[in-house]
Parts: sequence; C-alpha cells; structure tokens
Amino acid sequence: MLVLPVEATPVPGRPRAPRPAGVLIGTLVLAILTFQLNATLLSAALPAVGTQLGESMQDVARVQSVFFLSGAVFGMVFSRWSDFLGRKRSLVIVLTLLLIGTVVCALAPSLPLLLLGRVLQGASNATFTISFLLLSERLNSRLFGISVGIITSVNGGLFGVDGFLGGYVTDTIGWRFLFVITLGLGLVAIGCVALFVPRDEPRTQDGSMDWWGAGILSLFLVLLTSLISQASSSGWADPLTLGYLVGAVVSATVFVLVESRTRRPLIPIHALRSRQVWPLLLSTVLTLAGVFSALNFTVVMLSQNQQVGYGLSASMSALLYLTPTAFVGVTAAIFSGWIAVRIGWISSLRLSSGVIVLITVGLAVFALDRWLVFGLLIVMGVFYLGLFQSSVNGVSVLNSPPEARGALPGLNGACFGIGIGTGIALVAPVVATGTVAGFQTALWISAGLTLASFLASLVLRPAERIGA
Repeated sequence: MLVLPVEATPVPGRPRAPRPAGVLIGTLVLAILTFQLNATLLSAALPAVGTQLGESMQDVARVQSVFFLSGAVFGMVFSRWSDFLGRKRSLVIVLTLLLIGTVVCALAPSLPLLLLGRVLQGASNATFTISFLLLSERLNSRLFGISVGIITSVNGGLFGVDGFLGGYVTDTIGWRFLFVITLGLGLVAIGCVALFVPRDEPRTQDGSMDWWGAGILSLFLVLLTSLISQASSSGWADPLTLGYLVGAVVSATVFVLVESRTRRPLIPIHALRSRQVWPLLLSTVLTLAGVFSALNFTVVMLSQNQQVGYGLSASMSALLYLTPTAFVGVTAAIFSGWIAVRIGWISSLRLSSGVIVLITVGLAVFALDRWLVFGLLIVMGVFYLGLFQSSVNGVSVLNSPPEARGALPGLNGACFGIGIGTGIALVAPVVATGTVAGFQTALWISAGLTLASFLASLVLRPAERIGA
C-alpha cells in the first residue's frame, strides 16, 4: 500500500466531467458573481443610502459589515451542510436566499429592513466554497487547478469596473437599481445552476448536520468579529471589548467540548489539531491581516495624507494604488491555479507567502517613495491576489478531512474576514497618529504578520490519501 501526498493525487473516485468543463465553470462563475457584485456595487452608494433613509454614515456602514459577517457564517454552515444536502441543492438554496434578500433590499423603506435583506444576501458567500468542492469532485487534477484560478479571479471583482459601475448607477438612476442588476444576475445564475450543474450523486455520508456545532461556531464568529471591531474603535481595555473576548473564549471552549462528543461533528477536532488544517487557517488569517491592512488601509491613508504623505485625492489614490493592483491580481489569478498544479499546491502557497513577506518589508522600508510603492503593489497583486489566494483555496479543499469535506473550505472562508478585521484593528491606532513613524510602524506590523504567515506555511503538510 502506497501513501501519496494530495498534491500529486486527485480525489479518489473523482469522475471526469459528464458535460463540458467550461459550461460547469462558467455557471459557477455566474453564481459567485452574485456574491461579489453584492459586495462591491454598494460601496460607492452608501452615502446616497444614508441620505435617502435618513441615517448616519456610522449606521449605514452596517449595510456592508452585516453582509460580510452573514457571509462568514452562512459560508461555513452551508459548506458543511452541502456534504449532506448535496452541492447542487445547496447552491439552489443559497441563491434562493440571495434572491429573497435582494428583493427585500430593493424595496426596503428603512435601514432595519435593508439590513435584513443584506443578511439574507450574505448566504451567497457559500457559492465560493461549494463551487470549489463541486469542482474538486467533478474535474481531474489539471482542470481543477485551472478552475480554482478562474474562480479566485472572480473574487477580485470585474477588474475594478464593478466599483465604477456602482457609483455611476447610483448617480444616474439611484442606488436601488443596483439590486435590480444583482436580482437579474441571480435569476440567470439559479437558472444555469438548475440546467448545467450535474445532479447530486446518491448521498454517501450517513448521519445529519451538526447543528449544535454550527450554532456554537457561528456564535464564536460573531463574538470574534465584534471583538475585533470593538477593539479597533475603543481599545483592548474597553469593558465591552473584554466582554466580547470572554464570550469568544467561552464559545470556543464549548465548541471543542461539544465537537469532541459528537458522532458527526462539524469538523473533527483531531483534524483541527493536525498540521494539515490549523497552519492553513493561521496562514490565511495572518496573510489577510498583514496584506489587507497594508494595501487597503495604511498605503491608502498615507497616499492621502497632506502633511507627511503623498497628498493625493481619494480618486487618484485609488487609481494609483488600488485599481492597478486589483487588475494585475485578477489577471494573475486566472493562471495561478495552473501554476499550483505544476509546482504543487503547498509549494505554491509557500512561494507566494515568502514573496509577500519581501514585498511588505519593502513597503515598510521605502514607504515614502510613492513610485516604488506603486511598483511593489503591482507585484503584490500577482502574488497575493493571484497565487496566494488560489493556493490557499485549493489547499483548503484538498486538505479537508474526508469525513467532513465541506468543513475546511468553510472555515477557511471565514478566516478571510477575521484576518481583515484583525489587521485593521492592529494598525489603525498607529496610522491614526498621522506621522511618518506611525505609517512605517503600521507597515512593519503588517510585515511581521506576513512573516508569521510564511512560518505557518512551513509547518503545513499535505493531507495523505491511501491508494493501492
């Protein structure tokens, strides 16, 4: 009997695609766009939403935060539930929730109803993890790698056009029409899923969904997200911050105790403790914390600072330091899955993590050189938005325990949001000083986070599958 690493071994029993792979991939891209466009189109419309509904910007900001928090919870739950329901049926359910939520948003006369609609729309985040799982089961290793790159590129948006479209539609027609656009896309997506996604195979996993575990882990995610947000705004000594911290620790402890006694746990505790799982989750959190805080927060704030920074306007800052990085990253992601298959998924993850460390150190050292920063961010787009995100998504599918295939992709998806919130919470206080030392310290913090992520990737091991 031979033991082979997962990088060289397709999932056992994986049938070849019964219909053209391009049709299946294209259908899943449509499904994923329903989440991505709902995430990006509304960003530029928030001031208009607040004006029409008579709400402050602080309150309107919850339109985005509840969407992403809901996405983290729904993504984790539906990813695992699809092991029992089937991938196609799960996609239809999350897209149905999206459509209902979109109608609620389009007609919402008040902020509470708009927030309810956004919570329902957040279910569409599960399209990512379910798509990765479905593709791993339906395609061979080479096509799976290519498809992971394509799906990951969708996560970067439409080459920056979606953000512009959101602002243009808001200015010319009104923000509610954005939901008409996503409603139309959702209807097309659910129709294509019904027609072109292969029928679910007979259920192979006995037992039922671990709803106790799902509920407790969802509570932990809500408390952890609230902890990060509260710590960022009020500090770690704030009583409410400490309350969230205690709640998060208690819920995590209860989750471990409950899962240790459950016959079909959400994710086996022994797997969570293994070097195939926890280093991957840690690497995701740390990389997102380090890179997002540097790219989307510190550099943006530095570029707009009139005293010690580059003194750019908001639009020029985005044009120079966000749009080119996103464009290059989306393009690179299309090919990154193919590269990961060629050199190995974990090797690809380590390579991208190592280069990201060097780039982030370069940003900290040359923070005041605007054109060198511009060049470094272009390279960051290739290795972070392209190679790293494709690699981490692929490994999450391939390293997921066979008795809980949907568990690791769902948890890894939740780690994206946790990492983003953690990074901003760590650097925001020093960036707020508005000094050269403050900006450079923030970038060194980001560099330290990416270095820790690279070290975690060295601990990571591929899952082992038994073959004859």
